[in-house]
Amino acid sequence: MDRIGTFEFVAPLWRHPGDDGWHFVSVPPETSDDLTDLSQGIRRGFGSVRVSVTVGGTTWRTSVFPDRRSGTYLLPMKRAVRDAERLRPGDDVPVRLELVDL
Repeated sequence: MDRIGTFEFVAPLWRHPGDDGWHFVSVPPETSDDLTDLSQGIRRGFGSVRVSVTVGGTTWRTSVFPDRRSGTYLLPMKRAVRDAERLRPGDDVPVRLELVDL
């Protein structure tokens, strides 16, 4: 964690099975634990947390969602970002994530 509410990590891009084609990066467990601690009282529907994300030269706002199965948060990676940064499933993605509502 760089400063409170700001995190940097590298994790692989993966595609959710099914026809929808959703792509995600799983937030590492230690970072997910910190997000849970810091987001008390600011979580939204389904336990989501609003964040600002930077990957390469692309910055956008979205939400990360808790995944009960893995115990981590999932960061959705929209097509425009994947295309702009030339990312494919299996690629390691350097992520800078900042909590928006702190």
